Amino acid sequence: MAPPKVPAADATLRLLTFLASWRTPIAATRIAEQLELPRSRTYDLLATLVEHGYVMHLGQERLYGLGPAAYELSGAYLRQEPLARIGRRVIEAMVDEIGESGHLAVLHGRDVLYVVEERARNRPSLVTDVGVRLSAHLTASGRAILAELPPAQLRALFGHRDDFTSRTAAPVPETPRDLRELLVTVRADGIAHESGEVTDELGSLAAVVRDHSGWPAASVALTFVESQVDEERRRRLAAVVRRAADEITRRLLGRRIAADLPE
Repeated sequence: MAPPKVPAADATLRLLTFLASWRTPIAATRIAEQLELPRSRTYDLLATLVEHGYVMHLGQERLYGLGPAAYELSGAYLRQEPLARIGRRVIEAMVDEIGESGHLAVLHGRDVLYVVEERARNRPSLVTDVGVRLSAHLTASGRAILAELPPAQLRALFGHRDDFTSRTAAPVPETPRDLRELLVTVRADGIAHESGEVTDELGSLAAVVRDHSGWPAASVALTFVESQVDEERRRRLAAVVRRAADEITRRLLGRRIAADLPE
């Protein structure tokens, strides 16, 4: 293999690719060893990447992991046409089957960004639409993704009380601890819920979509009028949402992570 024409760029990209292959933060010495880089150079690269937000330094643990800017970069790819094209027909079929409005969203910083929106006939108008952003901790779409992020990534996004907002009078997570406790339930259920926290009288259910590496790339959601949905209907909606998320995961060459719920 020919020597790289730009060694610094080559080392930087190899470092980021290496960090992306790990599910947890890792020590700088281990990075240097695996990439066969001098320790001093590794620390210099890491310091620069930390400064620009592509790497996070967990000081007390002396570990490094991908930062928010790296996730934003991956999100920028997913927000482009490939994800929308892959997901649109799945969302349309889901909406036709169940008769509720459906969405496909990706994480963008602390927000979710809607990339596909399919309105069901004779259903209420929604605040969501393609290109609309809402705070991730308020939405079922956002919670489905946040629940699957590594703890360090979640802390970087929602690590302080000031990171939390509200839209309605419905109770919402107000602190990092509140959010962590809510996401434990989301992970256990495999389905995220939201009840009146985005729009009064409306609720949503969402399930995560994974990419080829198992990363939470997006989420599928259905929105409905709370008063018109009993427990049996809610279980049916959850089954349809999960099936649609699994189908988009399959089309992204990802891996199925959950069996369909009973209908």
